[in-house]
Amino acid sequence: MSEGTRAGPRARSVVFHGHFYQPPRENPWNDEIPEQPSAAPFHDWNQRIEAECYRPVTHSRVLGDGRVLEQHVNCLAWMSFDFGPTLLRWLERHAPDTYAAVLEADRESVRRTGHGNALAMPYHHPILPLSAPRDRTTEIRWGIADFRRRFGREPEGMWLPETAVDGATLDAVAAEGIRFTVLAPHQVEPVPEDGGPVRFETEGGREIALFIYDGALSHAVAFGSMLRDGVAWADRMAEAGPHVLRSVATDGETFGHHHRFSEMALARAIVELRARPGTVLENYASFLAREGAHATASLVEPTSWSCAHGVERWRFDCGCRADPGAGSSQAWRAPLRDALVWLTDGLHEVFEREAAPLLGDPWKARDAYGSVVGAQDVGERVRFVRHWMGEEEGSDPDVAVWRALDLLEMERHALGAFTSCAWFFDDVARLEPRQNLAYAARAIELAGEAGAKLKPGFLERLQKAESNDPEDGTAADLFERGFDEWGFALQT
Repeated sequence: MSEGTRAGPRARSVVFHGHFYQPPRENPWNDEIPEQPSAAPFHDWNQRIEAECYRPVTHSRVLGDGRVLEQHVNCLAWMSFDFGPTLLRWLERHAPDTYAAVLEADRESVRRTGHGNALAMPYHHPILPLSAPRDRTTEIRWGIADFRRRFGREPEGMWLPETAVDGATLDAVAAEGIRFTVLAPHQVEPVPEDGGPVRFETEGGREIALFIYDGALSHAVAFGSMLRDGVAWADRMAEAGPHVLRSVATDGETFGHHHRFSEMALARAIVELRARPGTVLENYASFLAREGAHATASLVEPTSWSCAHGVERWRFDCGCRADPGAGSSQAWRAPLRDALVWLTDGLHEVFEREAAPLLGDPWKARDAYGSVVGAQDVGERVRFVRHWMGEEEGSDPDVAVWRALDLLEMERHALGAFTSCAWFFDDVARLEPRQNLAYAARAIELAGEAGAKLKPGFLERLQKAESNDPEDGTAADLFERGFDEWGFALQT
């Protein structure tokens, strides 16, 4: 039996999972990231985190006695992981060697275990329990299509943004053929003592497996001292107990960005566990295929891994904040979401009305657009539209093709306006909410005259979202000033 798949009656399985994600930062008008001084000495935060985390984790050093270099390890080849589709798109363009190492890690795990380490993720990292049902489905389908495009296979698992979950979300995920997801201990009842997956049957009669990561150990990795010693970490993962599976799940940026050089502790733990008899270092998919999910559990819903109040962090002033001692108000969260929901409802009406004569079933076309939504070349998107409309190649695209593409791009930006990071932090004037407002602005522009009619109502609602700094004003002020920031004027 090959390394990483040895199993026996007393074998204990170990899974590391890393959720690798950064909010998209590109200017919606020119697809480039503007300079971000807070990321200095790097041009922007994507560049900085790639250098601190993504590149090192795919080529991590393992030191021996006397701190002599023993080997390099692509940690992703030995751990479960997911990458946000928008982050992969950036890596493909700006860090091709790292991008290639991510894909090769999944291929290596398939060769070794028969199952890939990579999990899919909904495209824009929205909070799915708060998404409209049709938008939830599109985000899931776009994430699967982008995964298929990059990894060349069907995903078995899907990471839910912020592990935010409810019954409708699991039903929607299972409906697309996803076999499992990963949740925190407080999200199910009862938590399985042996660490194995539980079966959950959705209201739609579908079944999905839920893996529950070790909460205390994961917290010690992300926020404690576990990363100081990779050997001690391996000892904790493999220690005796009732577990048939012990898994940890953290933000992937833990390794090298949040904790400098901690990817080396991860690599050392991997090397240690690979050498231990009776221990299987694998991924969730290989465990599920071999062992199945036998116990059942009830879902605690809606919940997430980063809000003690369910999913309120992304719609209300629930008290969760990045800086608990700041005393800031997050009363802006509700009106920001309300304004964006109102706007996108209007944009969806524009899409349905104008796209139907061009694309037939507009919602079916929108879902199918996931196959090219992450493409670098606009020509690939044009070819998709022409094929969908039945237009032959060989001539210049006509006005109808360009309008259909604009409408699909309008929907892409409308969905991007719900990227979860806008609500996670402590003020509406931060970069993340401004990024979502930029997506909304671009969507309004692509809507044309209909978008111009929506803008006043949108601004009226944004005025209720007030910054904690009076000088920053309201989200409406940020929206209007944003065009100077992005370097483009809203042509409506």
